[in-house]
Amino acid sequence: MSQLPKGFLWRGSTADFQFEGGFNEGGRGLLSHDYETDGSPENPRHHTMQLPDGQIIRPKSSFFDAQLVPEEAVPVFLEDQYYPSHKAVDFYHHYKEDIALMAGMGFNVFRFSICWSRIFPTGFEDEPNQEGLQFYHAVIAELEKYGMEPL
Repeated sequence: MSQLPKGFLWRGSTADFQFEGGFNEGGRGLLSHDYETDGSPENPRHHTMQLPDGQIIRPKSSFFDAQLVPEEAVPVFLEDQYYPSHKAVDFYHHYKEDIALMAGMGFNVFRFSICWSRIFPTGFEDEPNQEGLQFYHAVIAELEKYGMEPL
């Protein structure tokens, strides 16, 4: 039987807004993705925005495309829409279980991205959000507990 070469990285990887969840917890700031709906073949993904007169618009392209989004429009959450980034797979609350599962599959590396609005909620802070830092420190400590390298 062949063996993997020494130093082979057996890993999983994720993107923060697609898996993390906890969108309004731990001091995390909002992202444009937080206003993006899930979409379907009949109703493509879109951002939900409101004009000053109360009219809801649903641009199907870039959140920041001035040709599609009037300057006076503001992002809003609508009760009848599902926003995937809000809960996602809820890694924010289940990271210990998720990491244990990855370790059980033999992963030795976990590549994850950091949600920068969890660290700097508005982007204008002089100091990082301590709750956000504590979350990522806890994730890294859990990875190290299983001998997994954070990447």
